Amino acid sequence: MQEQLKTLQAEALEKVNQAEDLKGLNDIRVAYLGKKGPITEVLRGMGKLSAEERPVMGALANEVREAIATAITEKQENFEKEVIEKKLTSETIDVTLPGRPVKIGNHHPLTAVIEEIEDLFLGMGYQIAEGPEVEIDYYNFEALNLPKGHPARDMQDSFYITDEVLMRTHTSPVQARTLEKFKGQGPVKIICPGKVYRRDDDDATHSHQFTQIEGLVVDENVHMSDLKGTLEVFAKKMFGEEREIRLRPSFFPFTEPSVEVDVSCFKCGGKGCNVCKKTGWIEILGAGMVHPNVLEMAGFDSKKYSGFAFGMGPERIAMLKYGIDDIRHFYTDDIRFLKQFKRA
Repeated sequence: MQEQLKTLQAEALEKVNQAEDLKGLNDIRVAYLGKKGPITEVLRGMGKLSAEERPVMGALANEVREAIATAITEKQENFEKEVIEKKLTSETIDVTLPGRPVKIGNHHPLTAVIEEIEDLFLGMGYQIAEGPEVEIDYYNFEALNLPKGHPARDMQDSFYITDEVLMRTHTSPVQARTLEKFKGQGPVKIICPGKVYRRDDDDATHSHQFTQIEGLVVDENVHMSDLKGTLEVFAKKMFGEEREIRLRPSFFPFTEPSVEVDVSCFKCGGKGCNVCKKTGWIEILGAGMVHPNVLEMAGFDSKKYSGFAFGMGPERIAMLKYGIDDIRHFYTDDIRFLKQFKRA
């Protein structure tokens, strides 16, 4: 029996040395160390041995098992190490090669224009104010000198949710809310960018949802000349230093006097072309001096304080600035359109 165990050990170790892969090694483990292996068969015959021989043969059997198991483990570790080394060699990365370029998204042209306008007015000392898009009738109309039944309400066909709640039709409610927060104490100097909603049929120049940026300045001794100077700076920064503006009388319920603001045509220089409809001027925004009723409703003394306000549509500014002929391009997410407006 002792010779048989020694022979089995030598035989198993030889096969372990000759094993070529992990599968073959596992087969050897099962063949020699499994429950049906030859070593187990030898041990089953230990019952025929004398009491003195059994401990000796048991110890020898354990040594043989351990020797075979150790050899298998070492061989297995060598195989696993070889596999890792082959994988590392095959997956080696040459870090000196240039990386694959990562495509970076562009600023949406509308976002770019809004940010450009915000940066301009922030540089002039304005603050950015925001308010809810779902607004109550009081702030959207009444606080802006548009009481219930006022005919000018028809100028803004609204999305009403209830009799007193609607989707805001302009960003002017933000001005009314901000004036209230100042509790009659100036100065106030803000711009209000945001989305607005009106019941318009979508076409090349109209959308039921669009954006506005409104500005408001309230302080002592604010005059129409301050408004004109501010808008001249805006026009030159947005459309070119050679641009000029003109003010035409108009009507808005929340300003008095009110004006429409035109900029000299940047395509023809004022000579007349298809962009300016042969007039030499392009309308860009509405403005005026804040109506005393608006100041009084917000708690300001209209005899002490005065102010000006203006409102513009970033879509119209972007369309003029970039030569875009259809407002719907801003909202269709056409990648071919968006790729044209890369920012440095």
